[in-house]
Amino acid sequence: MTSKISARLLARIGAAAALFAWPLAHAQGGAIDNPYGIAALWQQSDVVARSVLLILATMSAGSWYVIVTKVLEQVRIGGHAKTAARNFWDAGTVQAGAGKLAESSPFRDIAEAGLDATRRHSGLHAKVDFNDWVDLSMHRATERVQRRLSIGLSFLATVGSTSPFVGLFGTVWGIYHALTAIGLAGQASIDKVAGPVGEALIMTALGLAVAVPAVLGYNFLLRRNSAVLDEVRDFSSELHAVLLGSAAAA
Repeated sequence: MTSKISARLLARIGAAAALFAWPLAHAQGGAIDNPYGIAALWQQSDVVARSVLLILATMSAGSWYVIVTKVLEQVRIGGHAKTAARNFWDAGTVQAGAGKLAESSPFRDIAEAGLDATRRHSGLHAKVDFNDWVDLSMHRATERVQRRLSIGLSFLATVGSTSPFVGLFGTVWGIYHALTAIGLAGQASIDKVAGPVGEALIMTALGLAVAVPAVLGYNFLLRRNSAVLDEVRDFSSELHAVLLGSAAAA
């Protein structure tokens, strides 16, 4: 399940990156109004520099896609938490309470995992204490929610830690080619140096522009994940106590 979600996430990141990089790829045609802008950098650069620009564009598009989709997912889980608090505990039975929750709700998954554990406490499973068995089953359901929330965070961490160095590599490569061209031309005046070197330094700025949102987004999502998981764990703990009380009464 996690591998399928990761594959879909990577496919969507690739599609977003393609849309993000489309203006750069089409900047090659047509006249350039600003000879020192990003469009000029794209037109005058070689394959390596263009590859760096496309990598940074992919990282940026992927980072924003992950940030937006994970925030929406956290908001949905928060809505499911309010629904569970409002409707679940007023039901007569755990099964009836689970039926009041949406099928996509993680709280319904936890409730059904607890019910399934009470039914399957037989055979070899009966050798495990009932309390421990139910707790183990619900803990697994909670961990599935945590893994789903964590998908994409490693991508943000990777982008935040590597994109400045990718931009720095582009800067070094661009300065090398600029100085080589200046040396071949035999002219080292400021008007000959400022343009090529300034364009190369744009790479470093782009690397930082990609890294900062990724790092801030990673920390923001990590804090929100902790708050969401606290609600999930509180629900699981209360439901665990209800299941044990129901079993003891039976």
